[in-house]
Amino acid sequence: MEKEVVLSGIRPTGFLHLGNYFGAMRNYVRMQDDYNCYFFVANWHSLTTHPDTKELQNSVHRVIAENIACGLDPEKVALYIQSDVPEIAELYLYLNTLAYKGELEKTATFKEKLRQQPDNSNAGLLTYPVLQAADILIHRAVKVPVGKDQEQHLEMARNFAERFNYRYGEVFPLPYAFNYGGELIRIMGLDGNGKMSKSENQSATIYLADDDDSIRKKIMKAKTDQGPEKPNSVKPDYIQNLFTLMSLVSSADTIQKFENDFNASSSGHCIIRYGDMKKQLAEDMARFIQPIREKATGIQHDKVLLSRIIKQGADKARASASETLKLVREVIGMNY
Repeated sequence: MEKEVVLSGIRPTGFLHLGNYFGAMRNYVRMQDDYNCYFFVANWHSLTTHPDTKELQNSVHRVIAENIACGLDPEKVALYIQSDVPEIAELYLYLNTLAYKGELEKTATFKEKLRQQPDNSNAGLLTYPVLQAADILIHRAVKVPVGKDQEQHLEMARNFAERFNYRYGEVFPLPYAFNYGGELIRIMGLDGNGKMSKSENQSATIYLADDDDSIRKKIMKAKTDQGPEKPNSVKPDYIQNLFTLMSLVSSADTIQKFENDFNASSSGHCIIRYGDMKKQLAEDMARFIQPIREKATGIQHDKVLLSRIIKQGADKARASASETLKLVREVIGMNY
């Protein structure tokens, strides 16, 4: 039986962090054995917010290296750079004729980006969901791992696919949101405000490229309180976040010890020592991050290997994209 197609992309702006790993990349590693996977670095998308393009190449290379260091096998998946697949741009053009100004202006992410950058109302930002649809539909993907903030874009991709199929003929299956195995893990920033970020709130985010000392310093500054008022209290979000992080990198005995200390604590009788807990978490986290960081750094410095991986991914992606575009041109009538 032919494997279903899974697609996901990541913008090469900022550094990948712990939330990216446990929220997405760990699942991608599991997907690569069960699905036909296409994972790409969305460098065209990044241009909509006008990054420093002098740093873009290094950022793209780092994202590829970190994905491999986290367990993605370029022999099993198509790991490629968006701009290496020009077929996406042609499909983007066709889909733009099926997208309407009103619906694009209502997109939540467009309105949020305009709020953040009011002087940057460019057409690429407005049609961001159309390019995202082209990314998905060029491989006729049916499963797309997305977070809550991208579900509206995926619904728009389905709408564009339906309009295309209705107007020209059946080419595209309808893509759906997909998360591998149960609930997604939500990791908050260490300051207790929102989630970890690739580019914002850096002191409260643990990056896959952080060295051991940086990890220790960030975790030791994590928000805590005076301890629970009574035994078996409900943990505040920022305390639960520390326990969540510990559950991901520490031993079962270590986790149980601090759970027991928390549950036995009360006002005037505080057994839990957050300082000790954070020291232990910092050491366990540093031990967890170290091999990922070192492997990613090694790949980034091996330019021959990196070039081979990039070309291999582009070849796989273009083979799939060319098949789709041939069908698209045929049904539209562009095969003169």
